[in-house]
Amino acid sequence: MISSAAFIAICVFVVRPGISRIIRKTPEGENFSEFYICLILTGVMICGFITDSIGTHSVFGAFVFGLVIPNGPLGLTLIEKLEDFVSGLLLPLFFAISGLKTNVAAIQGPATWVTLFLVIFLACTGKVIGTVVVAFFHGMPVREGITLGLLLNTKGLVEMIVLNVGKDQKVLDDETFATMVLIALVMTGVITPIVTVLYKPVKRSVSYKRRTIQQTKPDSELRVLVCVHTPRNVPTIINLLEASHPTKRSPICIYVLHLVELTGRASAMLIVHNTRKSGKPALNRTQAQSDHIINAFENYEQHAAFVAVQALTAISPYSTMHEDVCSLAENKRVSFIIIPFHKQQTVDGGMEATNPAYRLVNQNLLGNSPCSVGILVDRGLNGATRLTSNTISLQVAVLFFGGPDDREALAYAWRMAEHPWISLTVLRFIPDEDVTDAASTRATNETNRNMNVDMKKQRQLDDEYVNTFRAANAEYETIVYIDKVVSNGEETVAAVRSMDSSHDLFIVGRREGMLSPLTAGLTDWSECPELGAIGDLLASSDFAATVSVLVVQQYVGPWAQDDEMDLPDSPVHYHDQPNAIYGLEDPS
Repeated sequence: MISSAAFIAICVFVVRPGISRIIRKTPEGENFSEFYICLILTGVMICGFITDSIGTHSVFGAFVFGLVIPNGPLGLTLIEKLEDFVSGLLLPLFFAISGLKTNVAAIQGPATWVTLFLVIFLACTGKVIGTVVVAFFHGMPVREGITLGLLLNTKGLVEMIVLNVGKDQKVLDDETFATMVLIALVMTGVITPIVTVLYKPVKRSVSYKRRTIQQTKPDSELRVLVCVHTPRNVPTIINLLEASHPTKRSPICIYVLHLVELTGRASAMLIVHNTRKSGKPALNRTQAQSDHIINAFENYEQHAAFVAVQALTAISPYSTMHEDVCSLAENKRVSFIIIPFHKQQTVDGGMEATNPAYRLVNQNLLGNSPCSVGILVDRGLNGATRLTSNTISLQVAVLFFGGPDDREALAYAWRMAEHPWISLTVLRFIPDEDVTDAASTRATNETNRNMNVDMKKQRQLDDEYVNTFRAANAEYETIVYIDKVVSNGEETVAAVRSMDSSHDLFIVGRREGMLSPLTAGLTDWSECPELGAIGDLLASSDFAATVSVLVVQQYVGPWAQDDEMDLPDSPVHYHDQPNAIYGLEDPS
């Protein structure tokens, strides 16, 4: 024990400062040299040898050495280099060796087997009962208490290590070791299917009606959730938010969510930042990016009018990252989610993918979002850098074909058009009469007839909303409405290309599931179906203009009509400085 205490003291007061010095000598953002990695791995073996020599166990030495390595880039680098080797080779070998050590024949006699199952039952029941009692006093449902109690009975790697250490040290004989291994195996194997059957988490939908921009009242707060992957996404998003025209009558509450891939830790987490409190210096690149993003939005909040910002960081795997976004959007009663496109513009004007996993997040979010979603194709909101002058410099265009997504796009553009320095052009594409008659003639069977009825209903809703928009904005010179009659996809593309050089931002609907002869053939060569036919055309590298694009999908599910659910869940403070748009420098 004295030797072990001395070993721990040496690791804490000698080894840890040495590793911290290695971290300080490596510049931020650069990889650690192979020499340092080999030195640390050698240290693992040396520590294991020392503790084995003093009579403890080699696992204890390696464990203590791992504890003294500071959290940060070095730990992440070690995990990246060793995770595949350890999980793919060493871990299966360890479990295989543990299985070979287990001599089930050492458990002799029915009394021993009865004792074995009695221990399993009592151990499991005791934890479940204790957890249910505590859960009851904390107001948790009984079903969740039972589930949590069952999860406490699962065994894993640590238990197997302890049992192997006990056997190596002659503390456990063959019979006891086999009994404990079987207990761990049976409890873990049985509990998993029981929990799967017993606990089926149903998504608790928060009842609020303002899940879309179209349903948000003009004199109420607009809540927006902004997702950011890297600091490069920040300038265009801030300019877009400022162009959304926050006013005293209709302020904007912005939730900024920095999306970070889960690496180097066991479970996902959500971090809430205080944007008005300066933090400590960044320990790693991820934290430095978060600080950069938070500082940019904090600066925007301080200088803009009627804007409130709350910054958060979500650390989770890309495969489940959309669940964090959806959960936060629902808890905060958000009306609109803005997320960056997975491609970015290159120097020559083309588009290249930054991370294929971003596309998976976008696709999952579109399929599960509790509110409207906008995918922002960032090509630099060029006009926004000139909005400090007294002239209209930001030209916004809406390509309206019809359907709920296009109506949502028009609703967002309508809000932007109220800004005194923003002009809006709405180009509505109307099918030629011959095309309409041909579509009606083909509606012979029941499926086509139902589709035709739905198209007529959508067209009626489109007409009502467009007429309301035109009547409300007839006197404004900065808002232009144009009807464009086209017959096929080629004429549609020609009309879109005729507008590409005179606008800074296109807002279009995704139009998922909306069939139209006006976009026929455009989806056949689509690279990114999640943008829709028109959005994919505008975002493609073949499109001549370098214009930012916002592809909007409206939430069409049911929402509650209880006005009480629209009350803010926390006090929101807005700044009252004069309204202005800031063209920030690219922080990357």
